[in-house]
Formats: sequence, C-alpha cells, structure tokens
Amino acid sequence: MRAVRYHRYGGVGTLVVEQVPDPRPGPGEIRVRVAAAGVNPVDWKVRSGAVREVLPVDLPAIPGREAVGVVDETGAGVQGVSIGDRVFGLGGVTGATAELAVLSAWAHAPTTWTDEEAAGAALASVTALGGLKALGPLHGRTLLVEGAAGGVGSAAVEVAVARGATVIGTARERNHAFLTSLGAVPTTYGTGLAERLATLAPNGVDIVLDTAASGSLPDLIAIAGGPARVSTIADHTNAERLGVHLANAQNDSALLAEAGELGRRGRYTPRIERTYPIERIAEAHAYAERGHTRGKIVVRV
Repeated sequence: MRAVRYHRYGGVGTLVVEQVPDPRPGPGEIRVRVAAAGVNPVDWKVRSGAVREVLPVDLPAIPGREAVGVVDETGAGVQGVSIGDRVFGLGGVTGATAELAVLSAWAHAPTTWTDEEAAGAALASVTALGGLKALGPLHGRTLLVEGAAGGVGSAAVEVAVARGATVIGTARERNHAFLTSLGAVPTTYGTGLAERLATLAPNGVDIVLDTAASGSLPDLIAIAGGPARVSTIADHTNAERLGVHLANAQNDSALLAEAGELGRRGRYTPRIERTYPIERIAEAHAYAERGHTRGKIVVRV
C-alpha cells in the first residue's frame, strides 16, 4: 500500500510517500480502506520528536491517529460491523495516513458527513465529549469554551448547544462569525475576559472547558467559581496542581457512536478548514504547526 512515513524525528521534510507492507488487524480491531485522514497537533508533535519521552514510536512511522474509510478486514471477536461498511474512528498514535489503516475504535459514519468531515470527526469528538462529560449535565447551564474555534473547541460548542447549554466561546476576532455560526456567543480571550463575561452572562458562567492551554486556568477557575467546574483537555501541566478535571482522548467506540448520532441528526458537523492530497502531506503538517487552525485539517488518501 501507499503511505506517508518518516524515518527519523524532525521537520516536515522528513515526510515521504512510499510503498509499505499492508497492516493486519488484531483481535478487536478492523482494517479500513482509507478515504481521508485527519491531521492533529499530536501528529506533528510526535513526528518532530517533541513528545518522544511520553509518546515514543517505532521508526519508520506513519503519521495520523484518525481516519474514515470502508471496512475491508476484521480481526477476531469483532461484532457490529461488516465488510463494506463506511466507518470513522481511531487507531494508535500513528498509522492512519495510508491507503489502509487499522482502527481499534470506530462507529458508522453518518451519510450526512462527507469523507473530509468524517475524517476530522473522531479525535475532536471523543476529546470534546470527554471534557464535557466531566462537567456534568449541560442542559440549562452556561458553558464557557476557551479556544472555541479549533477542532476540539468547535466540536464542543456544537455538542453543548445540542445538549441545551448556552455557550460562550473565546477566539480571535477573525473567528467570531464562525463561532456564531456554531451557535456560540463569541468573545475574545485574554485580559479583561471576566469583565466581558459579566456583560455576556450576567447570571454568571456555570462551567468551563479549556481547549487552549494558554495559561488561563487560574482565571477560568475564578470565573467558574471553583476547580470542580473546570475541565481541560490541553493543560496537563497545571490540571492536577489546580484541581481541575483533566480529560484525555480515549479510543472509545461509544463516544464515537454518540458523535455519529449527533451527525445523523444534523446537530454536529465537523468543520474542515483545509484539505490536502496525500502528496502534499508536508504542507498539511506545516500549516498545522502554525497553530490557530479553524476546525480541522484533513488529508485525502
């Protein structure tokens, strides 16, 4: 099969498209013929070697953790999915940006999603859902999403709105119209946030989801009224010290099915900022490394 690989840690110049052996699914896994794969910050951080102490990989490695495709082989013990089904899901830290990928968590992809949308759904949705579930019921509560225009933030906004929350999202001003289209009330982040929120939410903010890791956790705790009302998916360094909920992305098929059901109902559509062909994988990673992506970046295979 054709796949993207890097043979050493480093910059985007290490990425090559080449022929590699086909992977095989193990027990409880499936293999899909990939239509598209998502590009996430963890992909370039792993490739660069920046997180090798916590996420080491065997080289050469295929970047990517999430993909959408048609099932073409199943491992032992797999139930509820058949050859030919279109699914989206998650594999290991690496392996998705290839013609064939092995997934350990998956759900049927809604027909309402394009391949590009489905490719960008898995990691963002399980991360957003994990962060939101730590905060308890959403209906009737006011939620602040810090960093609401990114892949996880935008997913969290749509999920929370669908669950009956009033959502305020922070982002750069150029992304405010985007947040409004998702159903959030936009505001800027940084100095003076508490004062801006006093106007936007005169009855206060009930709960906060941080997706930015911008160093704002102490301020977010003060805004919410205590660490138990704050969840972060990004600030691993300060979460335990400050006592807030820390949600890590899990390969959880139940969460993927929940996101897929929201998609079928038209309540969640993954937002894709840029799509690249597999031959331009270096450009995709370079753009991701710039940060401030609106929604997701996807590579078509």
